Amino acid sequence: MLWNLHRKTLAASLAVLLTSVSAGASAADVKAATDTGPANNSQIINVTLVMRLHNQEQLENYIQQTVTPGNANYHRFLSTSEFAGKYGATDAEVAQVQNFLKQNGLSGTVLANRMAIRTSGTMAQFSAAFKTPIHTFTSKDTGRSFHRPTQSLVLPNELTNSLLFVSGLNNEHKYASHAIKSVESRQAAAGTKALARSTLTAPSSSNGNPTATGTPGEFTVGDVANMYNINPLYAQGVNGQGSTIAIVTLSNFYPSDAETYWNGIGLITKPNRITQIHVDGGGAFDGGSGETSLDVEQSGGLAPFADVLVYDAPNAGNGFTDAFMQAVVDNKADTISTSWGLPEIFNFAALNVPGASNTDTTDVGDLQTFHQILLEAAVQGQSTFAASGDSGAYDTVRDLGVGTGPGTYNAPLTVDSPASDPYITAAGGTTVPFTYRFHHNGVAGPYASITKEQIWGWDYIQNYFDKNFGKGLIDLFSVGGGGGVSVYWQTPAYQWFTNGIRRSEKKQTLTYIDPVAGAQTQLVLPGNFHGRNVPDLALNADPETGYIVVSTVDGGVITGYGGTSFVAPQLNGISALLTQSTGHRVGLWNPQVYFLQDAFGYGKWSAFNDIREGDNWFYKGKNGYEPGAGIGTLNVTNLALLLSVF
Repeated sequence: MLWNLHRKTLAASLAVLLTSVSAGASAADVKAATDTGPANNSQIINVTLVMRLHNQEQLENYIQQTVTPGNANYHRFLSTSEFAGKYGATDAEVAQVQNFLKQNGLSGTVLANRMAIRTSGTMAQFSAAFKTPIHTFTSKDTGRSFHRPTQSLVLPNELTNSLLFVSGLNNEHKYASHAIKSVESRQAAAGTKALARSTLTAPSSSNGNPTATGTPGEFTVGDVANMYNINPLYAQGVNGQGSTIAIVTLSNFYPSDAETYWNGIGLITKPNRITQIHVDGGGAFDGGSGETSLDVEQSGGLAPFADVLVYDAPNAGNGFTDAFMQAVVDNKADTISTSWGLPEIFNFAALNVPGASNTDTTDVGDLQTFHQILLEAAVQGQSTFAASGDSGAYDTVRDLGVGTGPGTYNAPLTVDSPASDPYITAAGGTTVPFTYRFHHNGVAGPYASITKEQIWGWDYIQNYFDKNFGKGLIDLFSVGGGGGVSVYWQTPAYQWFTNGIRRSEKKQTLTYIDPVAGAQTQLVLPGNFHGRNVPDLALNADPETGYIVVSTVDGGVITGYGGTSFVAPQLNGISALLTQSTGHRVGLWNPQVYFLQDAFGYGKWSAFNDIREGDNWFYKGKNGYEPGAGIGTLNVTNLALLLSVF
């Protein structure tokens, strides 16, 4: 299972990309915004200084050894202190940063992994320390105000080699949760009835789960257990006992939501199992709170006796990376998931001119910060999962929209981050078999059915409306399971021998139609790039075959909810079951599952189900891997058996 990245090529790329430490002016540069002048100098902000890891090639080699059966270091995961000693910043490097902060009237706390130093101070202090003005901007798209530096940071020479990224000076980032409502729920909110369900069916195992409903749109974790053969593990007493799950999220929630959900479906769980950890002051009770609730309900429902840690942080600036890093530094969780993300290209700050042959990116600090965090998680044996997004193969559409008129963007093929990082397992989406019937203006269309599990893409609904009611009545582009090819991370070795791995498509650009200047190409994406393919695995995510959620903030019990937001925590819960069944942490899934698929393929005893139908608006289902459902869905009991053998 050779698995190292194309190290030399990647290192050369990073040498160009990371020419200077930047403040994180990323999504703001591809989203139109107006500079409204200097920010409030007296405002207190939290800033994280991220240190470069040492011996990263050695670290990557060691991670591979921990998941290679027969290797002397197989499952010899490191503690946080061991990681810090081998790969973290040195005493001298930490002292230099602390001295720099002290000279500017600041002080910092060094995290146990020696990868980051957290500090806080006024906007004026940080502006003076890094010799850059910090201004307030207003988004032309949303009207939201945010602050960010107006030029690159200036650092003392002694810090330029040891400091990777200064996170928190820019709070423009607003990550999206990857949860989405069904078509009928959307139109019901608008006062129209879109869908009338017939008797619907879903695949089930021979041993039905008593907490399942069998009703698409009202599925529970019991239905997930039926679909993906988890019940035999439950019958053996595997319920997550002794394992710990972590959820990284950007909204607060009421733990009672999860208890209400589990009790409501008749699921027996370990009592008092949820612990909240508020990072940087914690997340707000807002539109993302339902995301946090469903993450806990799904992961904790599939592993009902696992402990659950919920790390929440503000949805801006360094909140996301701080929360994820805290979950890894604490090293209490065996498995971690997040259902939040942004299009990968939003981390590319420098804007290209039309005709450029490659991306010229000088700010990839968030990508590199997440990468270091995920490397630490992997070497500590923590399995990590991220939702791949809900905009199909066109990840920018949900954030930017799409159009051809003034004030609109086009839709390049793009993937979501952090799911695109090679050291996290990207969770894609499918639609399970069901029968449906839509209405328009009181007229019922014909019944139609999906007979085989397929890649989730709502073009099947779009086509239904176009065919039966007329074109132009509904626009669902590009709702579906995220997937595609990274244009930053190169193809990891675990995908080298996998049938179906793709390169990036040519002639992909991010273009904005300015009301005055006309079409302006803001990013030219590299074509034919040997990039990391996502997702890795998939489970049912289509809201039409979706789930019940309990969320107090959203009004209580919700049905017809879906998105890859469900798949990431479901894999998280499954990973907790595997931790118990194997008797140890599983570690990074990717090299292990690709090896099993490459070696054994599909069939009765395989851990995977091949998805050969459907599409995510670009990548179609076929034999083997495809950037829609990855290597397929899971047979969890078979996966547990194979992992115990190897």
